[in-house]
Amino acid sequence: MRIIFAGTPEFAAENLKALLTSDHEVCAVYTQPDRPSGRGRKLTASPVKQIALAHQIPIEQPLNFKSADAVQILANYQADLMIVVAYGLLLPQSVLDTPSLGCINIHASLLPRWRGAAPIQRAILAGDTETGICIMQMEKGLDTGPVLAKITCPIDEGDTAQILHDRLAILGSEILLKTLSDIKKLQQNARAQDNALTCYADKLHKQEATIDWQQSCQQLARQVHAFNPWPVAQTLWQDHVFRIWQASPIEQEHAATPGEIIAINHDSIDVATGQGILRLTQVQLPGKRAMPVANFLNAHQVMVGEHLG
Repeated sequence: MRIIFAGTPEFAAENLKALLTSDHEVCAVYTQPDRPSGRGRKLTASPVKQIALAHQIPIEQPLNFKSADAVQILANYQADLMIVVAYGLLLPQSVLDTPSLGCINIHASLLPRWRGAAPIQRAILAGDTETGICIMQMEKGLDTGPVLAKITCPIDEGDTAQILHDRLAILGSEILLKTLSDIKKLQQNARAQDNALTCYADKLHKQEATIDWQQSCQQLARQVHAFNPWPVAQTLWQDHVFRIWQASPIEQEHAATPGEIIAINHDSIDVATGQGILRLTQVQLPGKRAMPVANFLNAHQVMVGEHLG
């Protein structure tokens, strides 16, 4: 098949790498325009664009598909199928109808649960015990199309968004190639989503990263895991922003005030929460790298009885 691939971040790049190992022809890659990145704010190509450049695949970076010219350029590639993975643009019906087999999307959740922008993080925050990958036939609605194929994946205790992201990227690549081998039959037998079971994975916001120590240790641990590597859970310590990269919940009763440091160990700091204890194991101060608590304690004096937040 002639395939157009549309995606932007590393998650999409992993799927493009897998596609390039197949017998299918990637006739074009669509990705977001280059964005400023890093301390120098230099324009940087997306991970997907970098792969396309390395394989000399034609690259398109439209701001949107509002113009007839943008749709015509896509049509000129005469693709059988368009694969969309975390592209970052909503596709109008004119684009969805252009490839002969339409457009399919690789989505990191078990649809209809967690439609939207941040399904991996929202699944962790909600305490879900499993997630997965769904490949759906795209419709105009947000992640509403019928599901062609799916694969499940457990969410293990301690999984961060980055760990789960990497695991799902591999699964997505595997199920994509299987789906392409039988695409027409799968489209005929596609399973419609049950809209009654829908929940939305809203985009992450920086303000969500601030820890409320009145919450339970379980919920705070989920917050730490879900927001690693961005926006990273944070509180205050001695008037400094104190970012928490790794932590685990301890179901243990205490009489301390939420946010109070109640124990300091060689490699961890125990903080009282509204229910139980949050054990911090990797932290970061402004201008410093994230580090194990053992290293942090070697460089800073922390006292039992101090409060965070």
